[in-house]
Amino acid sequence: MAVAARHHRLSARLATGLLLAVASLLGPLVARRASAAAPFLPWQRCRNSGSYAANSTYQSNLSKLSAAVRTNASRDLFVSGSTGTAPDAVYALALCRGDANGSACGSCVDKAFQDARELCPSDMDAAVFEELCHIRYSDLNFLATMDNGEPINVMSPLNVTSPVAAFDAAVNILLNAVSDYAAANSSARFATAEERFDGSNPSIYGLAQCTPDMLPADCRSCLASLISMLPQAQPGRQGGRLSGLRCGIRYEVYHFFYGTTTLQLPAPNIAPTTPPVADVPAATSGGRTKNNTRIILAINLPIVAAVLLINIVILYLCWKRPARGHAPSNIAYPEDAESIDSLLFHISTLRAATDDFAECNRLGEGGFGAVYKGVLLDGQEIAVKRLSQSSEQGIQELKNELILVAKLQHKNLVRLVGVCLQEHEKLLVYEYMPNRSIDTILFDPEKRKDLDWERRFKLINGIARGLQYLHEDSQLKVIHRDLKASNVLLDSDYTPKISDFGLARLFGRDQSREVTNRVVGTYGYMAPEYAMRGHYSMKSDVFSFGVLILEILSGRSSSTSFSSEQSVSVDLLSLVWQHWTTGTVMEIMDSSVRANAPGDQLLKCVHIGLLCVQSNPDDRPMMSTVNVMLSSSIVSLRAPLKPVLFIQQSGDYSTMESESHRTASQSTGNNKSGAMSLNEVTITELEPR
Repeated sequence: MAVAARHHRLSARLATGLLLAVASLLGPLVARRASAAAPFLPWQRCRNSGSYAANSTYQSNLSKLSAAVRTNASRDLFVSGSTGTAPDAVYALALCRGDANGSACGSCVDKAFQDARELCPSDMDAAVFEELCHIRYSDLNFLATMDNGEPINVMSPLNVTSPVAAFDAAVNILLNAVSDYAAANSSARFATAEERFDGSNPSIYGLAQCTPDMLPADCRSCLASLISMLPQAQPGRQGGRLSGLRCGIRYEVYHFFYGTTTLQLPAPNIAPTTPPVADVPAATSGGRTKNNTRIILAINLPIVAAVLLINIVILYLCWKRPARGHAPSNIAYPEDAESIDSLLFHISTLRAATDDFAECNRLGEGGFGAVYKGVLLDGQEIAVKRLSQSSEQGIQELKNELILVAKLQHKNLVRLVGVCLQEHEKLLVYEYMPNRSIDTILFDPEKRKDLDWERRFKLINGIARGLQYLHEDSQLKVIHRDLKASNVLLDSDYTPKISDFGLARLFGRDQSREVTNRVVGTYGYMAPEYAMRGHYSMKSDVFSFGVLILEILSGRSSSTSFSSEQSVSVDLLSLVWQHWTTGTVMEIMDSSVRANAPGDQLLKCVHIGLLCVQSNPDDRPMMSTVNVMLSSSIVSLRAPLKPVLFIQQSGDYSTMESESHRTASQSTGNNKSGAMSLNEVTITELEPR
């Protein structure tokens, strides 16, 4: 395999080198966009600070750590850690590009470690940069600092046809803007941007990224140091990148990253620069200039033709002959199969982790089965959802959901660890959330005292970022359809993570709304257009988020009725609206936050919550706008209108048919005794619309 891989890389580099030779010979006669990365992948930094022997303790530690890094990188896109003790300790870091999915990230990291062993054989300190990721391992603890190291500097071999000074100035504006956003407005410390330019280069695309563990100020400083190096590189190039261990930047004249751009920038206002006038040889008697041109063409054209022919033959042979042991794939989305394969657990592993699903490890029970706490051999705590034998959820539907969740990577989404489909069992494995779901704390009179203002504001911000990722920033466009307090889990630091994608739906990038004949979900959180007409969209999730904001601030459940000032039973939205219009909304806020919450900030959050629950979906803000409202102190908010009112009868919402009500109850597990599971991650049955 190693020989085949090396042969494949050699063929690719040879083919790329020949293409570049052709481009350099043809010059302006060939209009070609080249990636700065293509000619020299991968890049390596081999530090000859020491070497390790075959079968040594250091090599064994390196193998263990590289396997662990590869597994965790496919989940988080960023990993740093160590194993062993000095002098055989190994420290490692891996960072994948923020637009990569988990499967692609894991494969890239795995390849990077393999390339490191080939390119830096036996070196104890090595770094390798691939297209979608980079890694470094060392016997020195480089993780203790945020040092970016010596960056890789790669510029496109092609010059722009636009005025060089104007183009370089536009690149500088683009990279500074995308760096600002990546550092300050992204929890992943990653952003992309597109900037309009001119006719010859209609757009310039940029990317900036730091490791997520960097503080915003440190990230921006790191990126600024790279941007300052660009003028020292060759000016007027169509693309370029500077990549260090902790941060990196890149720009191209084509769309080189996955998904849509984070920022859209207008054409910069740059004074036009008069291009230099090239020296033109004067015509001479006897047509010497023409003769010289003919001689040059007569020499170069056969060479170009020969190089092109050789290149075509090589590319044809490489294309026709697949790597040994691998059949050509005709699957439309091969990464889906890879995602599933990487998530598979053996039944014996989960039985051992949960003591064969012992009752003492039982955390609770939801609508489709029990949840058990488990501990894997490496010490990782997990929550295992054991779907009941009577569940009608099919294997194919389950795999479809797994593919969806595996592609979603964000700190505010619960992480799927794996799945097991053996011995008639259907087991879902999620990361363990020690602080349970929000509802188990928020609606408990004693426990909710732990949720001070700082933590509640953190909950609101985190859920908003997770929803924006689902709606606007991920490679997929996902409508959750069942956002509620029991579907938001809390880790040890009270970081909120959205869970339960059983009802989620994928939208096309240009799709804005869908209609279903079977309405499922949870009462009290459903948008009126969905509950009554089956219309759902991103704005349906926004409505649920607005309800959740008001629950977090007031400590009151949307499924409970309250007595109004007129002694009439009303729902939570009606209660908040009554107090909002009378200026007494602070009276119904939870006592745990009234004492220490900044009054203006608390009122702003209530205001945002009311804007999110407007009756007309068009009146509700997008989640990206909500995040701007939450983070800015100068954004003015429009006045909310009266939110929709639900009619309650005997504690049940009567806006829908009883069959839908039963489905909604089943999806949440509330038809049980009222005790919520510790990890309320349910899988809801999927049916065609």
